[in-house]
Amino acid sequence: MSLPVVPNAVARRLFLDRHALAEPPAGPATGQALGDLVERLGFVQVDSVNTLARAHDLILWSRRPAYRPASLRWLNDRARGTFEHWTHDASIIPVTFYPHWRLRFARDRERLHGRWKNWHGDAFHGELDRILAHVDAEGPVSSGDFSGERPTKSTGWWDWHPSKTALEYLWRSGELAVTRREGFRKLYDLSHRVIPPEALNAHHPDPEETVDWACAAALDRLGFATSGELAAFFDLVTPAEAKDWVAGALDGGRVVEAGLEGADGQLRRSVMWPETLDTLSDLPEPPARMRVLSPFDPALRDRKRAERLFGFHYRIEIFVPEAQRRYGYYVFPVMEGDRLAGRVDMAARAGREVLDVRAFWPERGVRMGKGRIARLTSEIERAARFAGCARIEYAPDWLREAGDSGEMPFVDNRS
Repeated sequence: MSLPVVPNAVARRLFLDRHALAEPPAGPATGQALGDLVERLGFVQVDSVNTLARAHDLILWSRRPAYRPASLRWLNDRARGTFEHWTHDASIIPVTFYPHWRLRFARDRERLHGRWKNWHGDAFHGELDRILAHVDAEGPVSSGDFSGERPTKSTGWWDWHPSKTALEYLWRSGELAVTRREGFRKLYDLSHRVIPPEALNAHHPDPEETVDWACAAALDRLGFATSGELAAFFDLVTPAEAKDWVAGALDGGRVVEAGLEGADGQLRRSVMWPETLDTLSDLPEPPARMRVLSPFDPALRDRKRAERLFGFHYRIEIFVPEAQRRYGYYVFPVMEGDRLAGRVDMAARAGREVLDVRAFWPERGVRMGKGRIARLTSEIERAARFAGCARIEYAPDWLREAGDSGEMPFVDNRS
């Protein structure tokens, strides 16, 4: 049989629909509605950079403009509808997924135990016991509570003091959980005092159950994927396990193969649910309004996939010397409809009084007519309100050509 082909425009709509970006950004963003959004996405990455807003807050705001950071703090810290742990990075995860994270706890425990024991010697076990006893007796702690301690030798783990290393190990292996953050500082407590009993005491899936769940849940949220992309989504199973899952699912008729057309016209073999392939004509058309996205948005986290699907090459240029940067070191992707239309360099300053807009670079082929400029500035105004900035200051040359020439782009009245 010939391989079915999914045109690039359709693939984009499917991908954006699964990432909650194919519908108008609207709707409630508190309580159960917020929890449902996090579960739909699968997880929300946590990041410390706060030039405009923290990554997790910007991810949720770009889909629900009514969202406010206090709503996620309530959901995670009080309602316990989510918990914080590791995917590819620190993330907020639906608490209903907790039983499947036991596989990560076990594997992290095995992987990290030897490494950290070698760094800290035979005293490592004693340090773990000491930290657990301290948390049991005193309640939530942070690494700052042990800031006076220093390692006796270089550890290779950023020279963390032993207690910080122990806290991280106990968190990664599931004995501790993050009960809340103060600022961006993690506070740890015993897991049974953080995770709700219905999740903590739920059926413990065996590894095969978790592999099946993780691959299926990733495919639900991606729409189409290679086995490597399924493994990378939660970073919960190995590439080999995902590859075996795909082979078995194809043999059993659970999934089908299709050729997904990239922005360059090249096809990439991926798997899909049969019902997804059958309902491609029902996909919504993404709204034309512009949206500022987090650099860590789940739709963009896989940079290579974003480039294949959207023709959008993006990286954060933190370690690139300023003179060699094409853009600012931390710029925000801007989506319009089903494409990435450009990137904007902006940051809150003066005690978050002012949103400083330094530059917007449109992607090649995007002409900045009056209508598009109006849509862009409206989104920047929404971002300023979300960040708590009272006013916006635009650099004189903020509207750039595609690239970084600094010249004003061609402007017409049609787009």
